[in-house]
Amino acid sequence: MRWIRFTSEGRTAYGILEGDRVSEVTGDPFAGYQTTPRNHTLANVKIEVPVMPRTFYAAGLNYVSHVKEVAEKSGIAAQVPAKPDMGYRASNALIAHGETVIIPRDATEAVHYEGELVAVVGRQAKHLRRQDALSCLLGWTIGNDVSERNWQKSDRTFWRSKNTDTFKPMGPWIETEADLDTMTTTVRVNGTVTTRYRTNDMLFGVAEFISTMTQYLTLYPGDIIWMGTDGHSPNLKSGDVVDVEITGIGTLSNPFAREA
Repeated sequence: MRWIRFTSEGRTAYGILEGDRVSEVTGDPFAGYQTTPRNHTLANVKIEVPVMPRTFYAAGLNYVSHVKEVAEKSGIAAQVPAKPDMGYRASNALIAHGETVIIPRDATEAVHYEGELVAVVGRQAKHLRRQDALSCLLGWTIGNDVSERNWQKSDRTFWRSKNTDTFKPMGPWIETEADLDTMTTTVRVNGTVTTRYRTNDMLFGVAEFISTMTQYLTLYPGDIIWMGTDGHSPNLKSGDVVDVEITGIGTLSNPFAREA
């Protein structure tokens, strides 16, 4: 099943997407819903961020080749993480499929994408065992973790380099039945493939992250967990369009433009 959050005729709602048809519901997939007779064509609605999370979690350095690449660029020895560590991002940075990433006027040229699998929590969870961890999820969506790398080096925190408005495209919908083992993540810039990797080749898998997290914190319906990236990004410029495609989910597409 695909859950889509959309706006039509000034009203924002959830719907179930089948092909190019959206069946509108009242309520939502987290707290409960009822079907309605209202139907829409996908092309005639505005796709919104699939969920505005209570808490926005993000794994870092979760693919070994990415760890090595970052270390090489920094001129240091690669140190592969020994345990899953989770960080946080800001919801103000979230934008939907099709919306524009705004590069601040004072940003340097080192603005990069990171195509990521996103796990969407569907029910409250605490103290989950690894074998049961995925049971708390509603499904999966796609994220593009945009970063300004020079700010990332100079700022004491990631408040600006990772959390600037529009730096976290997410969508286009939530897929409930995707198979992690068959997923491939492919990133295209202006139609040209720049990154491709097996989505589930993570250093620490989704279940291990969730199990570890829930020993110390409670996950709530609508929370999101971005699972990290592999590969590298070219410097993005105004006018570029970045597509992040994940097998079984779909494609998240966003143009980039520098602030006037």
